[in-house]
Amino acid sequence: MSPTVTLVRHGETAWSASGRHTGRTDVPLTAEGERMAARLGERLAGQTFDRVFTSPLQRAAKTCVLAGFGGRAVVDPDLVEWDYGDYEGRTSKDIQAERPGWRIFRDGCPHGEQAGDVGARADRVIARLRAVEDRAILFSSAHVLRVLTARWLGLPASEGRGFKLDTASLSVLAYEHDSRDEPVVALWNEV
Repeated sequence: MSPTVTLVRHGETAWSASGRHTGRTDVPLTAEGERMAARLGERLAGQTFDRVFTSPLQRAAKTCVLAGFGGRAVVDPDLVEWDYGDYEGRTSKDIQAERPGWRIFRDGCPHGEQAGDVGARADRVIARLRAVEDRAILFSSAHVLRVLTARWLGLPASEGRGFKLDTASLSVLAYEHDSRDEPVVALWNEV
């Protein structure tokens, strides 16, 4: 099998359902989020992964467990979601009411992270993934996975803005012609 990286966004939380920026606040999955995570296990049935990584936050870790991979998961602190600082728990609409035109990938968050900060963490994850030729699966949150995808493709972290991710979605990063110098997105936001 060719080396691949499967990305899994966690199931629904009350904050994700309401559009609130959920960075470091450790909110649990909703009942629907737990059902979504269990369905991920059905969708991934029969697939094998050499390595399993999860964010330390419970929404990702619980999704990993309910999808059937919890027993093999290694917690990777670099997979934690974007630190939204002063914007934690707020919606984009609310933030833009006080800061018109604000965009997270361009402007970052006061007392939190900028795109480049998240990009540095994503680069560390990618370096570890590329050090071994195998199949890995990562459970995390939307913004960090979007930045990781941009960096996988050699794009600036801010280009993560172009990769929408729904809750409980699957995406796959791979290589064209199995060549390490041709990283690609093989599947995106499959729900």
